[in-house]
Amino acid sequence: MAQNINRVIVTGNLTADPVVNNLPSGTAVCDLRIAVNGRRKDNESGQWVDKPNYFNVKVWGAQGENAAKYLSKGRPVAVDGRLDWREWQDKEGNKRQSVDIIADTVQFLGSRDDGSSGGNGNGFAPSTNTPVDNSDFQPAGAAVSSSASEDDIPF
Repeated sequence: MAQNINRVIVTGNLTADPVVNNLPSGTAVCDLRIAVNGRRKDNESGQWVDKPNYFNVKVWGAQGENAAKYLSKGRPVAVDGRLDWREWQDKEGNKRQSVDIIADTVQFLGSRDDGSSGGNGNGFAPSTNTPVDNSDFQPAGAAVSSSASEDDIPF
């Protein structure tokens, strides 16, 4: 029988500061909101444009406490977890639905200053389409010793 897999990995930037709450049991739950850019071709202009996708992430326990303590809006993160669908009624009685990411791991990317001071504020260094000039790179050759003889070779 085939086994189902529910796994998601995303990297992006926090759109707001983390919010941590504690359950009556004392367990911490940290809520993150992450923006992840995708690329798509605009039908009208024919140009490639960024299309942001937004994800709600829940981080439980000590990892959630650390996320709330060390992360802030704009900070780049990588999240590995699973998708969780939930349904509830809002205050007006309307049925609402959401798909959240339940984080198994949250990796802090960049430095603490990314997204908060200096730089471009989005946590990533600007990129360029200029190709890298690798003409200076030569393959490393085997080291040659003038004192080595055939008797030194173990085979």
